[in-house]
Amino acid sequence: MDAHFDNAPPAGRGGTLRGFDDEFTDIVDYILRITQRIWEGKQVGLCRDYYSDDCPVYTLAGYTQGAEAVTQNTLKTLCSFPDRTLRADNIVWGGDDEQGFHTSHLIYSTMTHRGPGEFGAPSGRRAAIQVIAHCVVRDNKIVAEWLVRDNYALCAQLGVDPGAWARARAQAPLDPESRFARWMHAEHARVLGLPREGAAADTVANTGGACAARIARALDAIWNARLIGDCRLLYAEHARLHASARPVHHGLEAIQGFYLELLGALPDARIGIDYVCTQAMRPGDYVAVRWTLAGHHSGPSRWGEASGAPVLILGESHYRLEQGRVVEEWLVFDELAVLTQIERARLAAAGAE
Repeated sequence: MDAHFDNAPPAGRGGTLRGFDDEFTDIVDYILRITQRIWEGKQVGLCRDYYSDDCPVYTLAGYTQGAEAVTQNTLKTLCSFPDRTLRADNIVWGGDDEQGFHTSHLIYSTMTHRGPGEFGAPSGRRAAIQVIAHCVVRDNKIVAEWLVRDNYALCAQLGVDPGAWARARAQAPLDPESRFARWMHAEHARVLGLPREGAAADTVANTGGACAARIARALDAIWNARLIGDCRLLYAEHARLHASARPVHHGLEAIQGFYLELLGALPDARIGIDYVCTQAMRPGDYVAVRWTLAGHHSGPSRWGEASGAPVLILGESHYRLEQGRVVEEWLVFDELAVLTQIERARLAAAGAE
């Protein structure tokens, strides 16, 4: 994979930290240090120090709450991948130490499958995937997190068929009254019920600066207004898109093909622009966007024939801009969880016949 940087950047660019431990120089330093301590340093119990007791963690694979749940899930992951490393490709952030920081942490993660876990018995295989963790941080603790991980690519690199894995996972009943199911349903309804095209983009345009405004308006036009040709207004001719579980898309035509792929599968899809960060650890112009896509699987796709399944995609993108145009994007979502949503709907439809 070539979607990573080679050298760790200096800290010291992330604003003041009232309410944080004195050892941290800024919010970037905070994220880098606690990540290294917990994962590479194996000081897993520090999750209890750096996550609040009621911290919600949102993923497409499930919902957890609180520092103890984060601690236990980290232990489970390290059991399967004890040498897992999380290298910071970038951290793009917003907010402040009064209202809370938002940090979008783009991670290049490598690991060896040495223990049992959700992907079966240890295979000894090596894997490398992209992850983005979007955290809200206040008073030295993470108080909310949205986590997107390229589990489809991880599954495939471990020699496990993603479709078969999703079908097996879909067999497990999902309690419709569970916090996770209710969140999924509410998010799907929220995004499909968003107001007219341009509403969310206008909010970002008025508060996020020129680069954020350009991206927000373009995403709204491409996804919600179906103006796929507006990719030419957003991306440079030679731009590259690193999208989950796919080869790198080189150039405008390939990037437009990615949008058409997803919109063909979810023709009624709408996008919600949930948060935009514009201050970056790396030099240059970067924007990070946390977004949610909702629609119905009513078109044939790499996910199989149309199933009619309601599909929710929680995603995050990092954009690098030059002269106002995107020259590189890192887009991450859990496509394995999307497959599971579709397979679960297929099972429910078969059971109702």
